[in-house]
Amino acid sequence: MGNYNFDTRIERRGSGCIKWDRSEEPDILPLWIADMDFAVAPEIKEALQARVAHGVFGYPKAPDDFYEPVCDWMERRFGYRPEREWFSHSPGIVAFFHFFCKGFLKPGDKVLMQMPVYHHFFGAAEKNSVEVVKNQLLIKNGRYEIDFSDFENKAKDPGVKAFFLCNPHNPGGRMWSREELQRLGRICCENNILIISDEIHCDLVYKYHGKRHIPLASVSQEIAMNSITCLAPSKTFNLAGLQTSIPLIPNPVLKARYEQMLDSFGIFRPNLFGLTALPAAYRYGEPWLEELLEYLEGNLRYLRSWMSEHLPMVKVMEPDASYLVWMDFSAIKPAGRTVHDVLLEEGWVWLEEGCEFGDGGEAFERVNIACPRATLAEGLARIQRGLEKADLIKKEEAR
Repeated sequence: MGNYNFDTRIERRGSGCIKWDRSEEPDILPLWIADMDFAVAPEIKEALQARVAHGVFGYPKAPDDFYEPVCDWMERRFGYRPEREWFSHSPGIVAFFHFFCKGFLKPGDKVLMQMPVYHHFFGAAEKNSVEVVKNQLLIKNGRYEIDFSDFENKAKDPGVKAFFLCNPHNPGGRMWSREELQRLGRICCENNILIISDEIHCDLVYKYHGKRHIPLASVSQEIAMNSITCLAPSKTFNLAGLQTSIPLIPNPVLKARYEQMLDSFGIFRPNLFGLTALPAAYRYGEPWLEELLEYLEGNLRYLRSWMSEHLPMVKVMEPDASYLVWMDFSAIKPAGRTVHDVLLEEGWVWLEEGCEFGDGGEAFERVNIACPRATLAEGLARIQRGLEKADLIKKEEAR
């Protein structure tokens, strides 16, 4: 028995959260957007409570050692210690991608990304008149692989100015190997393509495969100088609502350019509660995270076993990391409706629709397993009932 109870159901409806309050139908079960239904580590809550008890919430100033706990954390967990001077700030990683497209690219420039991928990658590009160049990921032996021949050919286009990398990959949960990162980095360096590496899921690595996350900036000095890494405590410690992200920018020229751009937008500092929660998380949150990872791995085993027993036609992509799991519903073919609509309208369960992630995602649904196991069990039962109600499977097919 651990020190933290992840089985407790916390009522989130009416708390002003997108996940539970976006739907007007209170009986919809949301397993979609990427936040957890767990309370934060007690040490983080205590730090925030002490900040509230102070009672004055004026303009904040980050202490000189603000990024030191992050450096210690990365050295301890990844074997790589960045310099604290390399860190900057952003009110979220999605915001960073928009800032980057607006401040580092110009309309008509191109950005390379691997499909399917987190939809805010191409959303940021398209909203800022930047053209998306697609490198389609390949499914081999049930997991994503990179088509390097296609990537290299597209990287030679002089219009491609940046590459958006998702490491670990969202939605597939794939951790890219050092060799893969080296090869991607070399191609980008040779073609003067700046790499933006989204590593927000880097701490949520399952232990069953014996791997650990490899930061892109750790691969080589040349790649570090040609990249910006997006980091945040938001996924690891369930702090997305505090809007505090920490881009890692080893190249001083790029860092100065980025911070000048922030100044031009009037963004001068992180918010007070983000400044409070971030060091508390990285200093004291590790025991909580270790138990969380065990619980998530238990949820993943439960999901795999349940789907294998009850809906074997739905294929679960094995994730290396992340509490977001990618499931292939291509064997189920509703007429006139999508699988997503069937699950929502007949099963009353809300997953993240695969087509949101671009080419190659059309047959998939992404499920968030960062919830009490009873909630996950209810969601899976609703998937089955929804498919049965729509006559897409028969009860004898669902074992």
